[in-house]
Amino acid sequence: MTIRHILCFGDSLTWGWKPVPEGTPTTRYARDERWTGVMAKALGDGFHVIEEGLSARTTTALDANDPRLDGSAYLPAALASHMPLDLVIIMLGTNDAKNAYRRTAHDIAQGMARLVGQVAASTGGVSTGYKAPALLVVAPPLPGDIPGPWLRAQFDGAVPKIAALATQYEALAGARGAAFLDAAQHITTDGSDGVHFTPDNNRTLGEVLAGKVKDILQVE
Repeated sequence: MTIRHILCFGDSLTWGWKPVPEGTPTTRYARDERWTGVMAKALGDGFHVIEEGLSARTTTALDANDPRLDGSAYLPAALASHMPLDLVIIMLGTNDAKNAYRRTAHDIAQGMARLVGQVAASTGGVSTGYKAPALLVVAPPLPGDIPGPWLRAQFDGAVPKIAALATQYEALAGARGAAFLDAAQHITTDGSDGVHFTPDNNRTLGEVLAGKVKDILQVE
């Protein structure tokens, strides 16, 4: 049996953050509850889904308090580590819209463009002959009402930026030969903190993405 390898690169929405009204502290959804696990189950035995989610990860923004969060600093190593890959799914941008980073929607899309380029340049891994994987860029859904005062302060002004990402990401994907999906067309963010997914959100997104993966990889 041919196994298709899929790398899912994202932030807390991929990691599986359980929403709590105060924002933190939290725990993680079980593997089969996370959208990645739901997708893996829907795809079946011929697929290997690799989770690379990190809470608060950005596309390229440098966080003054945590240098681990710049996605572009880690993605090339993750790609090489998990080769061979058939498909990479990237869903990022929510954290880039935080007040502290002062980014516009186009700044965030430029960050995504760097990640897109890194995937395209990932041919060979480290001393191997594998070809670059296909890529699916996913625009995240909008946050809802955020009750926690500190989390609300972090995302002050973020909603219009995140709302604009779908148009920006779709244009980027079209220009670079990547696939695109707007998560907001399928789910809302219903978690009690206003930012993260409920089990139903995870389930719906995982099932939608499973169908998209089959279309991209042209499998039944």
